[in-house]
Amino acid sequence: MRAFEAAARHLSFKEAADELYVTATAVSHQIRHLEGLVGTRLFERRARSISLTTAGMRLYPVLRDSFDRIAAGVIELSTANQHLRVNTTPAFASKVIVPALAEFYCSHPDLLLSLDATEKVVDLRRGDADLAIRYGRGDHSPLSSQALAADCYLPVCSPQLTKGRPFTPDEVAGSKLLQFAWRNEHLGGPTWGRWMAAAGVDGFEETRCLTLSEESLVIQAAIEGAGVALLSSVLVASDLASGRLVQVHPLKVAGLTFTAVWATDSPKTALIETFLRWLRVRISNEGNVPPDIRPEKG
Repeated sequence: MRAFEAAARHLSFKEAADELYVTATAVSHQIRHLEGLVGTRLFERRARSISLTTAGMRLYPVLRDSFDRIAAGVIELSTANQHLRVNTTPAFASKVIVPALAEFYCSHPDLLLSLDATEKVVDLRRGDADLAIRYGRGDHSPLSSQALAADCYLPVCSPQLTKGRPFTPDEVAGSKLLQFAWRNEHLGGPTWGRWMAAAGVDGFEETRCLTLSEESLVIQAAIEGAGVALLSSVLVASDLASGRLVQVHPLKVAGLTFTAVWATDSPKTALIETFLRWLRVRISNEGNVPPDIRPEKG
């Protein structure tokens, strides 16, 4: 049938043979065999040319469409195997992955990335995503996992607010303070209350903080000069490096860990490993902990 389709498309046994890397005689024999199977001639053969019979004209578009569908299916399957669906938080997506997408596609032009930015924990074993970047304490069994970066939280703000000098703990406490709502409070994520306790500030009330729903919103509010925010060293690394944000006091509080998680039996393990190699370099190049901070007081 492949020989018939090629010969019908070219109206030449020789050109069909060249395309299929066989001889014209072999093409002719294959077509005669097909004609025997269907019980009718498919070509009118002349001394220097061939043409389709009525039966041949009926069969050709059917085969042509079938071969096109097969080719499209192979391409679709190949593309699907190069498609990686990544789930992560809006803040990690907007501050770590999205700013480097152009760089990623330059080095991995054949890998198609879909990014689902949500606080929702998706079911990887059910196939809701191929890979998740999660923030927590690192216990993700029975899934496969790989720690990407240990985190800490720093008091930062726009350089407009600091007047070129660091703040005392009391000055931090007296500032307009920004925070975000932790979706998973059971994890014990960093809060202004923890930072103030470590800094020796008494009587601090977290209710006076301006609370936004997403960490990415707090980062942008801090950049715009809305106040002092306690933010992830991983997520604000580029903003600190560029001077959009400054650290107002050297005290840090320990955060949690960014961890890559995927189904152990995932058919896309090779793609996942490729993406994670790039992501680890990306995080390392950003430098997730500024050098001038000291450990949290205990």
